[in-house]
Amino acid sequence: MQENRSYLPSADRVGVLVASVLLAFALTRLIQSPRFTLTIALPGFYFAYPITLGSIMSLLTAALSATGMSWLTRDHPALGEKPNIEHIMLPTLTTFVLGAPLSILPDGITWWAGFSFAAILLLIVFLAEYITIDPSTPTYGFARAGLTALAYVLFLILTTSLRYSGARMFLFVPAIFLVAALICLRILHLDGTDRWDFPWAIGVGIVCAQVGAGLHYWPLTPIQFGLALTGPLYALTMLSVSLAENIPLRRAALAPAIIVGIAWVSALFLR
Repeated sequence: MQENRSYLPSADRVGVLVASVLLAFALTRLIQSPRFTLTIALPGFYFAYPITLGSIMSLLTAALSATGMSWLTRDHPALGEKPNIEHIMLPTLTTFVLGAPLSILPDGITWWAGFSFAAILLLIVFLAEYITIDPSTPTYGFARAGLTALAYVLFLILTTSLRYSGARMFLFVPAIFLVAALICLRILHLDGTDRWDFPWAIGVGIVCAQVGAGLHYWPLTPIQFGLALTGPLYALTMLSVSLAENIPLRRAALAPAIIVGIAWVSALFLR
């Protein structure tokens, strides 16, 4: 029992955390709130942004997830006095991203399917982040692979949801930059060397944001749009990992180029 305790969190704590986040998602769906519009009017410039309960609850739910994950990781015997910010990033981002599709899915079976899928993703990210606190854990490699795959799935969900909701470019581009940069930063930090590669993360975020801005007015379906952006994120992150392992540039760039090609061809023919 003591051995399992070293790399698995308390079931009670995980259950409380997942249930709290899911309850916040459900309440956001059930409670109807008035719609406010934030406006800024200047000579030659007019800005209007609608604010709803869902917008505020997305931020509060993400904050709840960050606080809960901090509470969960402090129970890990291998953490000690080390900061746990790296283990809070992806759970917070997961909660924030999942709020977008849940807010636009229609009522009925579709919403409940999305709600159940969100519960599974939350459980996976909380457990996997807890396990990765100790790299010597037998299941570290599996948890690392799970977090990496989850990060790319989150980016695909976010870009698809933003496209489906018709988000304006001034909101879309910063969101893509921020999420792509954070995902790249977390994946690169999972390589076990404790490196925070901010230049690569910022560069990947800028490239993804530029590609998104260029494709914003193209007649693409949401899934086509998501694939066209997830491909470059995956490829550039893979390129960074390969270069960090001192693989020659030409050989390191081959697999990412193939990944981008597959993603874009799939986006071209997928309807």
